[in-house]
Amino acid sequence: MKKFYVASSFKNKQAVRSVSKRLKDKGFIQTYDWTENSRASEIEELKRIGILEKGAVMDADFLIVLLPAGKGSHIELGIALGLEKPVYLYSPNDEVNHPDTTSTFYHLDNVHPYIGSLNAFIQTVLSKEQNK
Repeated sequence: MKKFYVASSFKNKQAVRSVSKRLKDKGFIQTYDWTENSRASEIEELKRIGILEKGAVMDADFLIVLLPAGKGSHIELGIALGLEKPVYLYSPNDEVNHPDTTSTFYHLDNVHPYIGSLNAFIQTVLSKEQNK
């Protein structure tokens, strides 16, 4: 079965867990669950987590990014883009379509932005990835 990684910020921890559970319930494999970590307070811990997250993105067949996302998530997005992996970008509002709040990278061909409910977003990801 296909492998995935979910990138987001700590404030979206519950949403990340919800998305991950739904995909795992359908047989997908999560490459790494960063929500099990507490916030790192030492450089060595940050490095250890960074190594795990980088490997998880590289090992995943596709990346999910839940906005709002922090700097680490955008680095993970960059890794996935560099490896030409499909990226599913979720935004609860239309910020991805406004020049002041979007990123040029949100509009590349392998990035699939979705605006709306998280439930509908998960269904979209499932239907696209189960049919590949």
